[in-house]
Amino acid sequence: MGDFEPSLYKAKEAEVCVKYYKQGEIDKKHIHKIATEITTIIQGKFLMNGDILKSGDVLVLSPNEPSEFKCLEDGTIVVVKVPSVKGDKYLL
Repeated sequence: MGDFEPSLYKAKEAEVCVKYYKQGEIDKKHIHKIATEITTIIQGKFLMNGDILKSGDVLVLSPNEPSEFKCLEDGTIVVVKVPSVKGDKYLL
């Protein structure tokens, strides 16, 4: 759900997505200038901003707070961003 395609439900107030990663995949360092991003680890292990996160861990990033990660074990995460803003991802 969110202000992106494809989406099951269009909304500008927030976005929610489930992402699946294979070991070794990365997300390059970036910021969101408007949105707060909340990441919950469902399964697997991830190195995020220098910390190892595993099932049940949550990382909250405020606007302009850098984020980067590497998947250490195949895993699944749920990401919530408030609000949902198209183009609010800036690579560093």
